[in-house]
Amino acid sequence: MSDQNRLTAAVRSEFGKGAARRARRDGNVPAVLYGHGTDPRHLNLPSLEFAAILRANGMNALVELNIDGEQQLALTKSVVIHPIRNYIEHADLLVVKKGEKVVVDIPVTVEGEAAPGTLVTQDADAISVEADALDIPEGITVSIENAEVGTQITAGDLTLPKGAELQSDGDLLIVNVVAAPTAADLEEDIPEEQLPSESLEDEAAAEASDES
Repeated sequence: MSDQNRLTAAVRSEFGKGAARRARRDGNVPAVLYGHGTDPRHLNLPSLEFAAILRANGMNALVELNIDGEQQLALTKSVVIHPIRNYIEHADLLVVKKGEKVVVDIPVTVEGEAAPGTLVTQDADAISVEADALDIPEGITVSIENAEVGTQITAGDLTLPKGAELQSDGDLLIVNVVAAPTAADLEEDIPEEQLPSESLEDEAAAEASDES
């Protein structure tokens, strides 16, 4: 594993919102490590280093923790981001072992340009897969290049990275290509009360005539 994915974690002895705020003020991320039948361990992770790992590896980052001299592999399972200030408020980590398979959600990215006159909707932006804990895919890309009206791509249609097995329902709709609405279609969707009335149009025409 890259040295960039190694973190020294400190065991937390204080709990509660006040303790969490103090930890963040000191440059740490409050975290909980659990799994494999072990008791949950409350930790502080160095926030800058942990954020760098997430940026480089995504939200399914595998981390090697040094906890009081003990080495422990862990998978990032959940990260809470402050909605306004955009810093990491809390993280949940799952104990993993080499050779173990884990179930994770990976992002789906759509690329390419569909055929003219189409509208593309992405109904799901992630799928669930099972993969080796040491070889988790960062994501999967779907091409819609020249896709015609009526094209539908489901989770079962995706080509998964080697070693990954689909856990989502194969019928899960990922991409749907439909005919783009025309101007007439859009007008039909506007409530009549929002359309300009004839009297208003006549009044506007009269005002324009008076000004000239």
